[in-house]
Amino acid sequence: MKTPEFWSRRGPVAMALTPLSLVWLAGSWMRRWRARPYEADIPVICIGNLTAGGSGKTPIVGWLYDRLAARGWNPAILSRGYGGTERGPVWVNGDQHDAAACGDEPLMLAEGREVMVAHDRAAGASRISAGGKHDVILMDDGMQNPNLKRDLTIGVFDGGSGIGNGLVMPAGPLRSGLRSGMAEIDLAIVNGDDKAGIANLLPDGLPAFQARLLEDRATVESFNGAPLLAFAGIGRPARFFRSILSSGGNLVRQIAFADHHPYSQLDLARLQEDAHRHGADLITTHKDWIRLPADWRSIITMLPVTVDLDNDGGLLGFVEQHLETCRGKETHG
Repeated sequence: MKTPEFWSRRGPVAMALTPLSLVWLAGSWMRRWRARPYEADIPVICIGNLTAGGSGKTPIVGWLYDRLAARGWNPAILSRGYGGTERGPVWVNGDQHDAAACGDEPLMLAEGREVMVAHDRAAGASRISAGGKHDVILMDDGMQNPNLKRDLTIGVFDGGSGIGNGLVMPAGPLRSGLRSGMAEIDLAIVNGDDKAGIANLLPDGLPAFQARLLEDRATVESFNGAPLLAFAGIGRPARFFRSILSSGGNLVRQIAFADHHPYSQLDLARLQEDAHRHGADLITTHKDWIRLPADWRSIITMLPVTVDLDNDGGLLGFVEQHLETCRGKETHG
């Protein structure tokens, strides 16, 4: 689905849907009450968010994996594999799987990393820990999943959209009540300038860090001012379009699809025809590019992004301190 416009304000549509938010909250409470969380043999770090829609969470998962691996840890990423048919548990292999099988985000993360897809997160965590190779699980999303015990929870917020209108789905973007959701977070990352005032909503004393997703300006500059048609099926496509403009790209047309949109041959043919009419080249996000059929990837440019995190040493120190504490408990358990 596309992120509804009314999630950004408390207008008549949002208020009319508020009674359904109570149903959502009741269902979430019942799910948690019935759950018997599985405790893995190795620490589980959840990188999630309180809202539906893009917060830049997945690139941060990859960033944390790479930094922990560089420091001598052996992490594994655990994902539900949203949008994929593979229920797992199964290790993602880019030579054998596509986005239709395991989801776009796991396939993107699996480029140089070890990623397991499992609709049953507890079963996935059990499979990872039983292998004996890994010493930490990075769970991509899953804050609202009560079936796997978490040792550390990192909440990622979009600095531009924040918590939207502050209402619970379907009236707003929140997946749970704000107070209860905030209480579950051990560390917060605000992605982008904090225009939404997230810092004012965080509990006192909660460690918070600032991150930015930096587009590869060289990719945009390589077009030398040629017209670009950008398309994206992500949580917040406007952020992608702005990144092209801020990099000096000559953006003549922008087309937004729903998050995780599965591109058909007809979709791509229409995009190509539209680009020809504007004399433009096609450009998209890494997450969208990974969902394209192989024969289209060679003719559509992907714009990579990297994570720039203020005080990354402080964040990694905080995470490693928790991991060492967990390791100590295991040793004396």
